[in-house]
Amino acid sequence: MLDSTAAGLLTGLSLIVAIGAQNAYVLRQGLAREHVGLVVAICALSDVVLITAGVAGIGGIIEHAPWVLDVIRWLGVAFLAWYGVSSLLRARKPEALRADERATVSRRGVAARALALTWLNPHVYLDTVLLLGTIANHEGTTGRWWFAVGAAVASILWFCGLGFGARYASRFLSSARAWQVLDVLIGLTMLAIAVKLATG
Repeated sequence: MLDSTAAGLLTGLSLIVAIGAQNAYVLRQGLAREHVGLVVAICALSDVVLITAGVAGIGGIIEHAPWVLDVIRWLGVAFLAWYGVSSLLRARKPEALRADERATVSRRGVAARALALTWLNPHVYLDTVLLLGTIANHEGTTGRWWFAVGAAVASILWFCGLGFGARYASRFLSSARAWQVLDVLIGLTMLAIAVKLATG
């Protein structure tokens, strides 16, 4: 039980702790202190659902229906390209990027972006559903669910740490120039991931 849970925790962290569109968005919202709890909850709960689906065997369905990933892939490319361009355009107005200002995006808008960055990313299905599901099955009938628990805890800890921990770094990003640089980096990251998805 403990071995399976620990294996799930370590495997989950190794997959999720990477620079990606979802993590970049959680980081930005955490630094800006805009609807952080909502974003963290959406990302963490989505991961729990995907991990559970992978361990339950949904990964096999996706593996035998590659067209599903193709549809998700191109929707993801379109969304990431739009978000990347939006970030670069936002960087042109650094005075609107101060962390102490009121939220500029509605809760609904923030939720929609968090959902899109999570569910329109084919890598999420490959890593979380297929890969974690496959590894979990090696833990046996009971062990795979403890593995899933460990992986789910890893996601929850990571997103909570990234989102709520980012606020402690916001004092270093109190200048408009710092936010401008951050948005440029996020914009370029989103566009790079979009290109990788489109050409990969």
